[in-house]
Amino acid sequence: MVIIAIYLYLVPSLPNTEALRDIELQTPLRVYAADGLLISEFGEKRRNPISYADTPPLFIQALLASEDDGFFEHSGIDLKGLMRAAVELVRTGKKKSGGSTITMQVAKNYYLSSEKTFTRKFTEILLALKIEQSLSKEEILELYINKIYLGKRAYGIEAAAQVYYGRSINDLSLAQLAMIAGLPQAPSAANPINNPQRAIDRRNYVLARMRNLNNITEEEFQQALHEPDIARYHGPTTEVDAPYIAEMVRQEMVDRFGDQAYTGGYSVYTTINSKRQTAASKALQQGLIHYDREHGYRPSEPEFSLVKLLPENDNPILKEWLASTDPRFDVDWPSTLEKWDDAIRQQGDLGLLTPAIVADVTKDGAWTYSENGFLWLPFTGMAWARPYLSVDSVGQDPKNALEVVSIGQKIWLQKTANGLELGQMPKVEGAIVSLNPNNGGIEALVGGFAFNANKFNRVIQAERQPGSAFKPFIYSAALANGFTPASIINDAPVVFEDASLENTWRPENHNGKFYGPTRLREALYKSQNLVSIRILKQIGTRTAIRYVEPFGFDGKKLNNDLSLALGSSAVTPMELATGYCVLANGGYAVKPYLIQRIEDEQGTRLFTARPTVVCRDCDNTDKVPPTEASPIAMTESNTVALSPTTVDVFEPTPEPSKAVLDDALPIVPATQVMDPRTHYLMVSMLQDVVRRGTGRRALALNRHDLAGKTGTTNDQKDAWFSGFSPDLVTTTWIGFDQPQTLGRWAFGSNTALPIWVDYMKTALEGVPEHPFEQPPGIVSVRIDPETGKLARPGQSNAIFEYFRQENVPTEVAPSGKNNAQGDYSTNEVIPEQLF
Repeated sequence: MVIIAIYLYLVPSLPNTEALRDIELQTPLRVYAADGLLISEFGEKRRNPISYADTPPLFIQALLASEDDGFFEHSGIDLKGLMRAAVELVRTGKKKSGGSTITMQVAKNYYLSSEKTFTRKFTEILLALKIEQSLSKEEILELYINKIYLGKRAYGIEAAAQVYYGRSINDLSLAQLAMIAGLPQAPSAANPINNPQRAIDRRNYVLARMRNLNNITEEEFQQALHEPDIARYHGPTTEVDAPYIAEMVRQEMVDRFGDQAYTGGYSVYTTINSKRQTAASKALQQGLIHYDREHGYRPSEPEFSLVKLLPENDNPILKEWLASTDPRFDVDWPSTLEKWDDAIRQQGDLGLLTPAIVADVTKDGAWTYSENGFLWLPFTGMAWARPYLSVDSVGQDPKNALEVVSIGQKIWLQKTANGLELGQMPKVEGAIVSLNPNNGGIEALVGGFAFNANKFNRVIQAERQPGSAFKPFIYSAALANGFTPASIINDAPVVFEDASLENTWRPENHNGKFYGPTRLREALYKSQNLVSIRILKQIGTRTAIRYVEPFGFDGKKLNNDLSLALGSSAVTPMELATGYCVLANGGYAVKPYLIQRIEDEQGTRLFTARPTVVCRDCDNTDKVPPTEASPIAMTESNTVALSPTTVDVFEPTPEPSKAVLDDALPIVPATQVMDPRTHYLMVSMLQDVVRRGTGRRALALNRHDLAGKTGTTNDQKDAWFSGFSPDLVTTTWIGFDQPQTLGRWAFGSNTALPIWVDYMKTALEGVPEHPFEQPPGIVSVRIDPETGKLARPGQSNAIFEYFRQENVPTEVAPSGKNNAQGDYSTNEVIPEQLF
């Protein structure tokens, strides 16, 4: 009667178990590159759902041997197990959790709390019976293996396999499968990381049960029993190093979906090219490390005491330490090594740099301890470490390792082609961003040296003066307002008394020299400041601002005075790269975007991007199929302007439960903001910056379709290079977060440009050269390099120049002495200065 009463009381409150068929497991947010490689994973619960059919049969046998060997025979409850638990309760007076079947655990995990009460236990039994009536045994097992907590934030067996072994459940050995199968009993206290011995004991118990049940042979049992366990913590399997990108997506997803972003199982596919992203990360780090090394070594103070190894250590070199009588070795080694491990973990791995601690030093080198154990750092790997004195000076070359590092000192190590070298965490920072000029897709983005050290994203948050890297936009405005590449501007001293400026302004070229009458083309590739100022004065600052605004700049942020000609208005690297897209793509305005598409857990597409696309031969009625190469979306409002602190990665978002993809959607043609002929003249001038001007280091790429401009601001506080081919635009920046000089010899040409070259070498690998197309109405004419007029017949120093057909000079240059202005063989690299 008591049992009947309990049954009648609890049954009406039981949930509908049919809903288990449509249960939505909490799965993390995953961010992918365009080719499907994982960038990052966000969410408290790591879960990778797996179907019963895809689960290794050997694991099912291990799980049942461990948890419920009668699973396929009982009806949801194990009467013998329940009776055994009841007897234990009567005998000890304590409530135990024994007697639960896998079905009962499913009932508890999906519907009930973990409290140990009689009511909850009876409800669990009734639910188990009901579940068995609604679902097949295979469906119940699938729910169980995807729901159970297995330690270290791993929910479900596939996540556990990834966490402990870094592999899929299908790739594990018998011993490892038994280890995973034994975890449900005590996932936190007895997992192979927190308590290896207890976990191995549990594994061996599971193997013994499998042998008793004849699931495995004696040979398999013995082999698995003696297999050493190699479990260690594996974080989310990141395949592409793009933490700044991951954070941009995370912020956007949380803004749109709230906390559901972390549990809804969304997959976000970005525009990131994984090959280019990896190259960008490496190039920026190498460039910043190189700059930092050139400015000297800054050693830290020793933090640890050296220790003596115990006899069981089998390292032959370190065994020699045992014979030492030096009192500094008389310290407990295991205790100290644990402290060292903690210190190394706290430092974290920063890309090319790995943290280590100096264990011993000789003149020839040092023994260092890192996550890879003891490593020998030879003196040749630290010979670069001249002491830092100031930003412009360093000390003498070290004579031996004892002058560089000290015992107990925290250091950084870097693996290079020359072997292990001493590293150093740079104080200088930088950024690199690479865009597809034909649609604004972000191909690569690195917002700083190391995201783990500083999460400030300099690509979209750092507003800095671009210096001469802004001049192409002023020159473009000049070309659009009647100037030609052969226009002569006087490079001579000038004093401006401008009402918008506080003081009288006497701008100069970097070297203090004045070059006299100079052609516009030559002034650009030599980056002559006075010419830039004079052409801006002639066309007017308001005219220039109105012209460059459509390139992607905020006109309100641009200085309405003559300093605009020298790049005094602060912009972000993203804004500058966006402007250069217009120069790369034929004169069309595009807007950066990052999110290509969003899918829910079932793979239903919830959002597809629809950026503005350069389309010279189509209109709004043209349609393109939804492909990765031609991103599409739903509405016209998804491509929005950048703000100083963020990139709007997509807009708008549909309801999460609804798919919004058509087979074909009209593209959004990009607006042409630059006349094709003006564009061609400007690009040809920027190609000369690479061929014979401040950007000549880019010639190392051995391509003929490159153009760009360096930039260096006042007192060398910022160094830039923005360059492009018709297929890719890349901007690099170097500077200190708190503006200060990079040093008297630091310029865009020797700091930012080498990073650009290093990256583009990989980014353009396999990309055929794509010449800039010459539009109708452009002609090439021989001119006199001194006057910009038509060359005389037989003139020896005449050069070819491009003109709009209607702007071809009509006058012939007068006879006179040839000078060196037409000599393009000079090897001088001229750096540029703001003012």
